[in-house]
Amino acid sequence: MEKTNNKHPKGLPFLFFTEMWERFGYYLMLGIFVLYMIDPKDTGGLAFLDKNAYDIFGTFIALTYLTPFLGGFLADRVLGYVKAIYIGGILMAAGYIGLGLFQEIPLFYASMGLIILGNGFFKPSISTLLGNLYTEEPYRANKDAGYNIFYMGINIGALICNFVAAYMRNKYGWGPAFITAGGGMLFGLLVFTMGMKHIRSGNIIKPVQEGDTKISDVLIKVFLPAIIAGIIGWVIPGDIFGSDSTDAFIFACIPVIYFYVMLYVKANAEDKRPIGALLAIFAVSLMFWAVFKQNGTALTNWAKYYTDREIPASIVKPLQSVYMIDGEQDETGKRGQLGLSYKDQEVPVYDEQFRAQKDDQGEALKETGKHIYFRNLNSEQKEKLDANPDQPVYLYNTELLQSVNPFWVIALTPVVVGFFMFLRRRGKEPTTPSKIVLGLFISALSCLVMVAAIYASGGSLDKVSSWWLIAAYGVITVGELCLSPMGLSLVSKLSPPRITALMMGGFFLSTSIGNKLSGVLASLWYGYEDKANFFWVNFGLLLLATLLGLSILKQLNKVMKEKGVN
Repeated sequence: MEKTNNKHPKGLPFLFFTEMWERFGYYLMLGIFVLYMIDPKDTGGLAFLDKNAYDIFGTFIALTYLTPFLGGFLADRVLGYVKAIYIGGILMAAGYIGLGLFQEIPLFYASMGLIILGNGFFKPSISTLLGNLYTEEPYRANKDAGYNIFYMGINIGALICNFVAAYMRNKYGWGPAFITAGGGMLFGLLVFTMGMKHIRSGNIIKPVQEGDTKISDVLIKVFLPAIIAGIIGWVIPGDIFGSDSTDAFIFACIPVIYFYVMLYVKANAEDKRPIGALLAIFAVSLMFWAVFKQNGTALTNWAKYYTDREIPASIVKPLQSVYMIDGEQDETGKRGQLGLSYKDQEVPVYDEQFRAQKDDQGEALKETGKHIYFRNLNSEQKEKLDANPDQPVYLYNTELLQSVNPFWVIALTPVVVGFFMFLRRRGKEPTTPSKIVLGLFISALSCLVMVAAIYASGGSLDKVSSWWLIAAYGVITVGELCLSPMGLSLVSKLSPPRITALMMGGFFLSTSIGNKLSGVLASLWYGYEDKANFFWVNFGLLLLATLLGLSILKQLNKVMKEKGVN
């Protein structure tokens, strides 16, 4: 028995690298998405207002996790998981390349639509395919570990992509950076093709059984009502939930949520309790995503304006040679290799919240003064620059700090997996629901790190070390490792076999709603004079989710025991 404990299917490495390259493209795009939208037109951006950019970001990542509901259903019943992965990958690659080639607003949104649809096919299918490879002995006992390893592949892609994004956008501009994301997705499909003989055994289309939901019912009773509800939410006068896009999204979710509730209501006695347990986990998980996905909005804002990003003089030269400077360009249009001048110069006008002021054409208004980066230096930094005003200051790109979270995932995954294996050998390993609740609590603690960062900055008056952000990402990553891969594993363990991908779509639906809430919460950033209160609200949400999880944990563990899984 001991010899089989570490066995994994041969298809795992191929799915690992396929997902790695798919996430490389996705997170490369996300890492620069908000920065691209708020960048003035004279430097190649779209010149959106910060609040609008945050709203679009939240809506986009929400929809990328809403479409797996339909994509998972079609993969389960019609396409199979292999075809769905190919369809999804090609659509996403086309979307990334479209973002790189077209700056016109209609084509910008069309490219986003391709990515959203593609993710709907790809995401639930590859996760379900992995779970299917673990259905037989001797792999069954290692499903949690398999999902943890798979999750590490996701984060290797998310780690390296931001360095590539920084290089591409600094040296060549926004367009080539987005096109690089498309290339990563296509390379992932190549890896997937190479491993097909080891993967195909998991490509099982479930046979139709009595009581199964029909595709026509999903399209007519769920998908069509969701579209209609979304349109109603968009055209209703006023902004009920803060913006037209938020109203449309919330309204569109109602028919989909109703569908999952009715799955539970109409389920037979054998399936009812597992489905109910999964719906409960989905409900508490969305609060985690509402906080976690602020890494692309509020935390990017913190990294850009409140974090000391100066490159030490000892390493400026090597970084110059690879253009890892913060995307500035001179009057000739040459990108990279440029430092910021501390002397008075013509710079964009910023308000007290550090938002760039733009005219009607999206051009940044100019003034004579110091660059925005120098406006909240501490006294020691100011004295240093006053002594050497002619010395340019080099910064590393804001998006590089988004690689901190995936770095922690890679570094901590062996630790977390090893810790739970240590407990397993002693018969004390927590159940999967217990790991999820633990993850919610640990994630809440990360918000307290950011509260401490606010106080360390004198109430956001001074820049602070990037170590505060690195520490906050480290704490929430431990929570993430207890929650996100465990959620995928739980769906695979508890779902009735004929609707596994459909329930995987439900997990991503909860992620979708959480992602949209993250954009709503981030848009409130500018409304808090004391930024600490912003993170106190996030802490309260995660603490509430923890308490709700604890209140249902006993029932969840009972269902796990009934299913004969841990």
